[in-house]
Amino acid sequence: MASSKSGSGNVGIALERMSVEQLKAVKEQTDLEVNLLQDSLSNIRTATTRLEIATTALNDLSLRPQGKKMLVPLTASLYVPATLDDADNVLVDVGTGYFIEKTMAEGKDYCERKINLLKSNFDQLVEVASKKKNVADEVGIVLQAKLKQLSAST
Repeated sequence: MASSKSGSGNVGIALERMSVEQLKAVKEQTDLEVNLLQDSLSNIRTATTRLEIATTALNDLSLRPQGKKMLVPLTASLYVPATLDDADNVLVDVGTGYFIEKTMAEGKDYCERKINLLKSNFDQLVEVASKKKNVADEVGIVLQAKLKQLSAST
């Protein structure tokens, strides 16, 4: 029985009572949910990487003396010359076009807190994705068994 493999007991029994069409629908739905969770995990990884790069940039910026000439990136491939006017304060992008002025230490702390939050969310999503993947696998096993049983009986 499929339920003994996953330890989900009642879910396995409920799956075995479903028709082939219902099982196909459940399989498609769980596969879709797994794909969405994997996309979310990828987005969290990207956001974490960007915040880690920002933290590195803040550390680098804090070591530069005031009045230092530097190149500031406007895009990934466009830089403009600038002079460091205030090495003690930074503008932090808090989303949807809003920026907040913070001290260098507060900016670093903000980045670290966001990184920790994203890593926590990542770990939780990995758990959920793993459970959904197990359900999808279980549904697939039950569906294959039903299809095999139907082909054998005809």
